[in-house]
Amino acid sequence: MQLSFPDPLARRDDETDIVPARKLAGRVAGCFVAAFDHFETRPVDALDLDFEGIAGDFHRGFTRRAGGREPWYERDTEIRNERQLSIVAPDELSRIAHGMGLDEVRPEWVGANLLLDSVPQLSMLPSGTLIFFSGGATLKVDAQNRPCRVAGRAIARNARVADQEAVSLLFPKVARRQRGIVAWVEKPGRIEAGEQVSVRIPEQWIYR
Repeated sequence: MQLSFPDPLARRDDETDIVPARKLAGRVAGCFVAAFDHFETRPVDALDLDFEGIAGDFHRGFTRRAGGREPWYERDTEIRNERQLSIVAPDELSRIAHGMGLDEVRPEWVGANLLLDSVPQLSMLPSGTLIFFSGGATLKVDAQNRPCRVAGRAIARNARVADQEAVSLLFPKVARRQRGIVAWVEKPGRIEAGEQVSVRIPEQWIYR
């Protein structure tokens, strides 16, 4: 009697599809810092990072307070700060501005710390993506940055629109999945405007 064994390399019917890891290249088109007590940012030549985030920035810290994005916690519960930096892309900001009927939406208005150019679909980078900066710093992506009315109000105020309430309500709808990403410092260092970045996207899969 001849024995037969299953092929260990054969695909199972319940096997999860896996997208291989890949690398992308980009460039720092702008650096921005928010004052300790202010959401909006201002342009700077460079960002100095340690494990708490950006020196002097509004979102700096090992921990933060839970808010509307974490309804499973009581508001103001202290949790780990995985939102040390906010990163946006010029092409996505341009599409948001077009969708809102505005001439522009600047990174500063939405509290961004970094403007990254030449990275396609920046907001769709998956959790766990590593961003290596040529100066030596490394950031790790946590998630998409969900658009909110706080940023919408800042846009309305800076764009000097007549109906600011309408614009603040429109932003979360138009900017969904285009508002950029949030990240935390995996390796401290200095990020300078104009430097090159290497984006390493991990293997991806959909857990069903």
